[in-house]
Amino acid sequence: MKKKPIDELVKKIDSLGDVTLIGIGPMSSNVIESCFELAKLYRFPLMFIASRNQIDKKELGGGYVNGWDQFDFANRIKEVAENNNFYDYYICRDHGGPWQRDEERNAHFEVNHAMDIAKKSFASDIEAGFDLIMVDPTKDPFTMGKVVDLDFVLEKTIDLIEFCEQERKKHNIERLAYEVGTEETNGGLTQVEVYNVFLEKLKKGLTKRGLPMPLFVVGQTGTLVKSTRQAGRFNYKNTKTLTDMAKKHGVYLKEHNADYLDNASLVLHIPARVTAANVAPQFGYVETKSYLSLCKVEDKLFENNIISTKSNLYTILLENAIKTNRWKKWVSEKDASKSYDEIINNKKLAREILEIAGHYTLGKDVVENEVKKLFANLSLCNIDGKRFVKDHIKASIMEYIDCFNLKNVLDRI
Repeated sequence: MKKKPIDELVKKIDSLGDVTLIGIGPMSSNVIESCFELAKLYRFPLMFIASRNQIDKKELGGGYVNGWDQFDFANRIKEVAENNNFYDYYICRDHGGPWQRDEERNAHFEVNHAMDIAKKSFASDIEAGFDLIMVDPTKDPFTMGKVVDLDFVLEKTIDLIEFCEQERKKHNIERLAYEVGTEETNGGLTQVEVYNVFLEKLKKGLTKRGLPMPLFVVGQTGTLVKSTRQAGRFNYKNTKTLTDMAKKHGVYLKEHNADYLDNASLVLHIPARVTAANVAPQFGYVETKSYLSLCKVEDKLFENNIISTKSNLYTILLENAIKTNRWKKWVSEKDASKSYDEIINNKKLAREILEIAGHYTLGKDVVENEVKKLFANLSLCNIDGKRFVKDHIKASIMEYIDCFNLKNVLDRI
């Protein structure tokens, strides 16, 4: 059975009035496999939201998720879908646009160069069959810490949607949905008044060029992820205002940074009429923590002479997590400036960095080799390590499935 186009799916979901979709970051192969197993069992559609740091063209640096580009990613998802005989999935670009790779922003690429790179990335997204493209030009490195000019954001957003539409037509793709806006506080869209102005100007600019309105517009609901916790607070009143405002303009509100929210806040997404919410680092964190738990089990087995050798997974994970440097934006400036040796000798900081950045390393061969050793050792004692990891990921995803009322939603639309 052919899946509905994503815009039709969203409209059907919204008409129900009691469901919030979840966009899931493809943090690893285990996360992807876990998602399909749950979606098949509980009959809900999957939206995978891949950032450019996670998935991108190899000539632009590839992605930290197994080094995949857009085609590798799409093919892997198709493979897992076929293994599960479940095809209601949607591949989405999360935060596409200029400067959205860390190295591009850190290098302060000038705007035309950054835009050219963004277009190359989008072209591959579209050719690889992505269903939804998020256009976000708010990571301007020249205005970091300040509010990005709204007119600049609008101009670049419209330019990039126009480019994507040209690519869509070039590849004879019938439909392509878009997402715009940002959850970043420097994106200028944190105030309700500004959000409304943005929508009005966006509609006018797109209409003038004969371009479609986006499906989703990101709004600031009060959420804010810091390190491995939710540092914000879901603001029901503000969120309901934004969802109502979005509907008046014919679009739907998408929330970002829904990681680590408490169940009460998640359930409130239903009456607030949040159409969809993104969750990503939480699932990578849960997977990392599950590996660390299994390392403790392995240590005990070794200490009691039940196994004769053990893996070096903990050390390899830690060393590689530190070397990614991706944890630096989540810790204090003082800790971010510490040397490798200083971190290794600070057990508390080392553990924090490992939990933050461990998932960035999971696709590396050196890490995968140690995971295989760990699982082999555990299997000698009738412990299924992979099942343990995936079950922990599933348990984390299940909170969202339950709170967002996603069970059997495919049978209702």
